[in-house]
Amino acid sequence: MNKINAILVDDEERARDVLENLLLRFCPSVNLLAKCSNVEQAVEAIKIHQPDVVFLDIEMPNYAGYELVDFFTDINFEIIFVTAYDQYAIKAFEVSAIDYLLKPIEIDRLKESVARVSNKFDKQQGNQRMAHLKETLAQSEVQSILASKNGNQYVVNFDKIIAVEAQEAYSCIHTKTDRYVMSRNLKYFERMLSEHPNFIRVHKSWIINVNFIKHYTKTDLSIKLEADILAKLSKYKKAEFETLLLK
Repeated sequence: MNKINAILVDDEERARDVLENLLLRFCPSVNLLAKCSNVEQAVEAIKIHQPDVVFLDIEMPNYAGYELVDFFTDINFEIIFVTAYDQYAIKAFEVSAIDYLLKPIEIDRLKESVARVSNKFDKQQGNQRMAHLKETLAQSEVQSILASKNGNQYVVNFDKIIAVEAQEAYSCIHTKTDRYVMSRNLKYFERMLSEHPNFIRVHKSWIINVNFIKHYTKTDLSIKLEADILAKLSKYKKAEFETLLLK
């Protein structure tokens, strides 16, 4: 494996030392070029070393970790956020397709993150992901997801999603005009959409947006949605679904 040049940014010395030791022991492909205690130091180190990846704490004095990107016109390095548990921040990372590590760091998760870092970094997509992350973190709730189609990335607002359909290990996001296939299972979307009451899991293979229901057939437990989408209703979800319709 090619060497991956990295910079580590955390305002806590112990946290920096812990991650450095984990990288030395379990990720020999990582070449740690610098350790920084704040965003200002990180900016200078990045300009000097041109790393492939920056391990970046999100909670720091003066500037939050994600504000690092404001110091650059283009982001030509990967960012792996390292953070204490915060459910909203995690959702923001996930909908923006940005990698993150939770403290205390799990070794297998660290290895997975390092393995995903590629020398063929897509600068345009990196900038899109960070822009979407910043917009999401500035909101009071997660309202959109960054989805891929034909190699391009698009911001898909939750209120535009008609349904999410499970397709083996993947999920298909249906809107009125497009379909986006993502390498996420339906459980991921169920959790991501849990704070939006208009979405309901109606079948092991379907989450639907009740705002787009056109017709419901009790006899064959089918739900006709806009854009000619036909979803299935599980008999185990029938009572919950019908109660929701009455509201």
